[in-house]
Amino acid sequence: MKRSPQFVGLLGVLAILAPLALAQETHVSREGSTWGQVLTGSLAGVKNLRVKLDMGSVVVRGTQQAGIDYTLHMRSQASSEEDARHQFEAYKVSAYVKGDTAWVVGEWQGVHRIKVGPARMTIDTGSQRKFSGEFMINVPREITLVKVETEGGNIDASGVTGRVEAESGGGNMHLDDIGGGAHAETGGGSINVGTISGDIGLQTGGGSIVVHHANGKVIAETGGGSVEIISAMQGASIETGGGGIEVRQCTGTVKAQTGGGNIDLGDLGGPAEIETGGGSIHLSSAKGHVHAQTGGGGIELYGVPSARVETGAGGIVVKFVKTGAPPSDSRLETSAGDITVYIAPDVALSVRASVDLGNGHHITSDFPDIHVASEGDQWGPRTLNAEGKLNGGGPVLKVRTTTGDICFKRAN
Repeated sequence: MKRSPQFVGLLGVLAILAPLALAQETHVSREGSTWGQVLTGSLAGVKNLRVKLDMGSVVVRGTQQAGIDYTLHMRSQASSEEDARHQFEAYKVSAYVKGDTAWVVGEWQGVHRIKVGPARMTIDTGSQRKFSGEFMINVPREITLVKVETEGGNIDASGVTGRVEAESGGGNMHLDDIGGGAHAETGGGSINVGTISGDIGLQTGGGSIVVHHANGKVIAETGGGSVEIISAMQGASIETGGGGIEVRQCTGTVKAQTGGGNIDLGDLGGPAEIETGGGSIHLSSAKGHVHAQTGGGGIELYGVPSARVETGAGGIVVKFVKTGAPPSDSRLETSAGDITVYIAPDVALSVRASVDLGNGHHITSDFPDIHVASEGDQWGPRTLNAEGKLNGGGPVLKVRTTTGDICFKRAN
């Protein structure tokens, strides 16, 4: 059969597009009290993956395969198969390759969305039936970038050597085994991070944040949830509107701020800025200068080279040790509470201490070089003062409480 030049040209175009085309199959079945549709598809392997959805949770897994394949499982609570099919058809899924990026896009066609949830979306199709979708996407482990955006579902990504960026209107996030750093943002869900190499940026409107192991710097922000970092290798900046903060181990600078929760820090390899509106502060050790401030809780810093400590109404305990950090002055101050200072034998300090309302209070010391004096008499206002140089003197340590006791002790 003789073919026209136009027909031969069309065959050539189809041959060029074939490697990029979506191979897609669908199947509708009954699933208990709901209807389910499974849609599967595949794309050529490329450097980047972009997923943009009006609805649905997403799981991305890095594998040893060369291409990209996905499965979408949709569920409908429609009363009949015909109604369910109409709902499934209203959610259009497009998948294609453009340049070096594979796209998977899910869009509602003429459907008004009325409610976003952590893993599903209620839609108005005239009968307001519930509808949900879950994407499972397998990608080559060596993919350069995975970027997922969904208006309300959960996002779970792991096993890729490139970077992961995830954004959800309110779902939970889980990221693990990521080689190129990550950014995760959700309107209100929790964020859980396993092991990630590279810098990490995490933000949630109110959920909790947990980071198990970060080889890069961590920036974590939540509107009110708690933040826990088990290990960070390049420093951490943490902010929460009111939840507690815990950092077990961190190399580099740590900045921790909460509107009112407690802050518990373990061993830090650098300086620290710590602030809470009213909770307590505890620090195991730090190799750099520490600034700790609370509106009303107690503060305990064990094993620091220098510190500036302020509390509106609470006790203070600080242990000064030599860490190799540059010499720096220290100041410990509380309006109402006792202050206990532990000093290691090899630390050189010039001490100045005072109790503003000394009646009924004391300044005591294990060091003969710290001399205590009082002003006033037993019937009137009385102030207590202490001065002295340890190991010949060094950076100035100022200690002050309005009403409370001050005690200087030898550290073991």
